[in-house]
Amino acid sequence: MKRTPPRTTTFALLLAALVGAAVAKLPAPSDEAKAKAAEAAAKTAHAGKVDAYKLCLSMDKVAADYHAKAKAAGKDVRPAAETPACADPGAFVYTPPGAASAPAAATSAPPAAASKG
Repeated sequence: MKRTPPRTTTFALLLAALVGAAVAKLPAPSDEAKAKAAEAAAKTAHAGKVDAYKLCLSMDKVAADYHAKAKAAGKDVRPAAETPACADPGAFVYTPPGAASAPAAATSAPPAAASKG
């Protein structure tokens, strides 16, 4: 049986200890970093919606083309199955979670001047 030299084992243990210490001392993400991560997640989600919208449009186009060509060829074409319309997600607009609740709270409180009468 081949033995591992003690230097290799010692080096591996030392390396594992250093990596563990480096990872353990990472600071918690700042509020700015958390906000940036939330915005990146929102952009990714919106990109997924845009991709789904584009796929829906292309599938509708292919189905319409198929039906048109089949009718022109004289084939018996059944009506297409009903599917929901493609929903355009619109342009990406990011509203931070904290900013969205502040205006909502301000508009939900009745003005004090209006209650006097």
